[in-house]
Amino acid sequence: MSHKDNAASRVASLPIWQGRVDPEPLTGGITNKNFKVEDRGRRYVVRVGDDILVHGIVRATELAASRAAHLAGLSPEVVHAEPGILVLDFIEGRTFTPEDIRDPANLERLVDMVRRCHRDIPQYLRGPAAMFWVFHVVRDYAHTLKEGGSRHAPLLPDLLARAARLEAAVGPIDVVFGHNDLLAANFIDDGKRLWLVDWEYAGYNSPLFDLGGLASNSELPREQAEAALSLYFGKPVDDALRLRAAAMTAASLLRETMWSMVSEIYSTVDFDYGAYTAENLRRFDSAYGAFDAMDKA
Repeated sequence: MSHKDNAASRVASLPIWQGRVDPEPLTGGITNKNFKVEDRGRRYVVRVGDDILVHGIVRATELAASRAAHLAGLSPEVVHAEPGILVLDFIEGRTFTPEDIRDPANLERLVDMVRRCHRDIPQYLRGPAAMFWVFHVVRDYAHTLKEGGSRHAPLLPDLLARAARLEAAVGPIDVVFGHNDLLAANFIDDGKRLWLVDWEYAGYNSPLFDLGGLASNSELPREQAEAALSLYFGKPVDDALRLRAAAMTAASLLRETMWSMVSEIYSTVDFDYGAYTAENLRRFDSAYGAFDAMDKA
C-alpha cells in the first residue's frame, strides 16, 4: 500500500464522520497530503502530515495559528485535530494564481488580508509564541544541507555571506504575526471575499517578510510591489524602506531556494524539486542583484 493509500485510509477512518466517506486527493501541494471529504452534504479539507523538523514545521503551532486565524475571520474553521491530522471546513471558491496576485484590482484587498493577519491574529492566539526569522531559517538550512550531503553544499558559503549582508540591510524590525508562506495558492476567492489558508510556517516576524513574499512568490512588477508597501504602511515609500524591503524580498527567495534544496533530500512528495531549486536560485540572483544595485546607488 502506498503512502497516499495509507493516508486516505487514515482519513476515511476518522471518528468524526457520520457515514462512510471516500477521501478525494487534492493536487498542488508540495509539502503535505491533502484530501477533500464530503460527509452528509458538508465538505471538508483534511491535511495529513507530521512535524517536519528540517523545515521547522511543528503541527501544534500550525493548529494554534489556524484556530486563531479562523477567530480573526481570515481562515476556515478547524473542525477536528489529532496528531498528524487537521480537518478544516472546505471553502467553495477559486484558488488564486500568480496572475490574480498581479491583477491591480486585487492589490488593495490582498494587502488588507496581510494587515489583518499581522494585526488581528495575536488577539486570539493561544500557547507558546513561535518566531519565524528568515535568516535563522537560512542558517539552519545550511547546516541541514551540509549534514545531508547536499549537491548544493559548495554554494553555501556564498549564499550565507549574501544572507548576512541582507540581514544587516533589513536592520531593526517591527514584530507582527506573519503567515510567512504567501504563495498565490494560499488565497481563495469565494466570490465575495478572500480567505487565507495554510499556516504551517506561521509565527512572529517582520511585516516586510510577508510583503516581500507576496511580491516575490508571484513576481509582482516593481511598481506593484512598491504600491503594496505604500498601502500597507499608509505613506509613500522612501529610500530607506525601499532598500529594507528589497533586502527582505531577496531573503524570501533565498529561503524558498534553500527550502527546495532541503526538500530534494528529504521530501517524499512526487515533485521536481531540482527544477524548483534552479528556478528559485535564478530568481534569488536577480533579486539580490537589484538589492545590490540599490544599496550601491
